[in-house]
Amino acid sequence: MEKIKAVIMDIDGTLVDGNTQQIPPKTKQALLKVQENGVRLVLASGRPINGMLRLAHELAMNSHNGLCVAYNGSKVFNVQTMDVLFNQTMSVETGKKILHHMKNFNVRPLIVRGDYAYVTNVYDCMVTIHDHEFNIMNHEAHDNHFMLCEVRDLEEFADFELNKILVIGEADYLQEHYQQMYAPFTDTCSAMFSAPFYYEYTDKGIDKVKALDTTLRRVGIEPEEMMSFGDAENDISMIQYARYWYCHGQWH
Repeated sequence: MEKIKAVIMDIDGTLVDGNTQQIPPKTKQALLKVQENGVRLVLASGRPINGMLRLAHELAMNSHNGLCVAYNGSKVFNVQTMDVLFNQTMSVETGKKILHHMKNFNVRPLIVRGDYAYVTNVYDCMVTIHDHEFNIMNHEAHDNHFMLCEVRDLEEFADFELNKILVIGEADYLQEHYQQMYAPFTDTCSAMFSAPFYYEYTDKGIDKVKALDTTLRRVGIEPEEMMSFGDAENDISMIQYARYWYCHGQWH
């Protein structure tokens, strides 16, 4: 085995317990130890920056030059210095066109600016997960440390560049309609599932592997020196990119 220089961790469904949203003690202990041994820790998630910092600090990444890959790869920052190492947003025009197109579907888009998450109706907040009703808006606000804010029309409001558009819907509905939701934008953006009830848009070509390739190679870390952990569609490129990867209980 090559010497591992970077460990890359997805967050939801991988790093944190799905019920408590906390890092299991054994996982935390192991990740603190690898950093003390000189391995660079990278958290890679669809989450925004606000939703990653608590976990990054809990893992002492601010003392070990850890990196956070946010918004499915459209933004990368150094936790210790808070320097932005990579940032690729979609154009205002593309963002508005996506938000306009979403009006044709029974979905709830969510966009982020600063400390706020914007939606059209904060009370349209429930999705079905494992046969139970779940307040997805509360989950987004709590886990990502946002204030929720309503605007009458997201398309009209979004006159700024976006790192990501998150679309929330019932899992069965999204599976049935995601191809029509994405079809007009195949040349201008990327789209993928990060959970059965989350479908996400970023700028064309953006994914976690582009973020890793852009930032880790700058500091001399090659794919064969990386180990990655993930569990969802938005992790596929990342786990295939690294030489060693763990997914759904198996090493590869």
